[in-house]
Amino acid sequence: MSSVNTWVAKYGPWAVVTGASDGIGREAAVELAKAGISLVLVARRRHLLEELAAILEQRFHVRTQIIGADLATRQGVDEVLAAADTVDVGLLVAAAGFGTSGRFLELPLERELDMLALNCEAVLLMSHHFAQRFAGRGRGGIILFSSLVAFQGVPYAAHYAATKAYIQSLAEALHYELGPLGVDVLASAPGPVNSGFASAADMQMGAALAPATVAQETLAALGRRAAVRPGLLSKVLIGSLALIPRGWRVGVMARIMKGMTRHQARVPAAAS
Repeated sequence: MSSVNTWVAKYGPWAVVTGASDGIGREAAVELAKAGISLVLVARRRHLLEELAAILEQRFHVRTQIIGADLATRQGVDEVLAAADTVDVGLLVAAAGFGTSGRFLELPLERELDMLALNCEAVLLMSHHFAQRFAGRGRGGIILFSSLVAFQGVPYAAHYAATKAYIQSLAEALHYELGPLGVDVLASAPGPVNSGFASAADMQMGAALAPATVAQETLAALGRRAAVRPGLLSKVLIGSLALIPRGWRVGVMARIMKGMTRHQARVPAAAS
């Protein structure tokens, strides 16, 4: 991370971090607090936010606001935006999200709709709100979290991958549009991360990145490029897949997902 004066001068004294109760969101909050930025911490599990806020306030002498909200609902998003409008927010880190896996026809539709609302609709609403705010004052930053699955269709995680393709495309375009207005936009596309994501998505992952590594590499890239691929696996896999036709990439990802969902009896072997 840059010095305290650099970050506060560039983006302002406050940031909104969603998904701050654990994983990448929590680690991003820690890194921003180290840089002297006060935080609006957002997640459903309020008690975990309270624990984090106490640590950050004591260790780094920053201020915090806690929003225990479900961003899969419009009410939850509106609650966050209303709270953020009471302080001088200059940075959005939209780390909230979840995934699912399995055969598309067998996945509960309500769960998929919740994922669509959280991974896409909430990000759209917050990005639009803060983009207008930041552009109006001529500075700001927006970090959206894509994934290594965003660059082609991914059998057995079809809808989750589609939500991340949406985020990747949105962030790349906003980087181009908002850059001349003083707003930095970044798409971060990590590979597997050692957090609660795998359990919630019913995936078994092997080598996985530490959330702190993803947070640090992502924040370091803000304002320097349109996209970042934290971790060696993301860099190697996305880079190598880019060299082969898109249809072949789908087959490669099917085999990878087969390994991650091998424990699910309902998932058949990938076609050869």
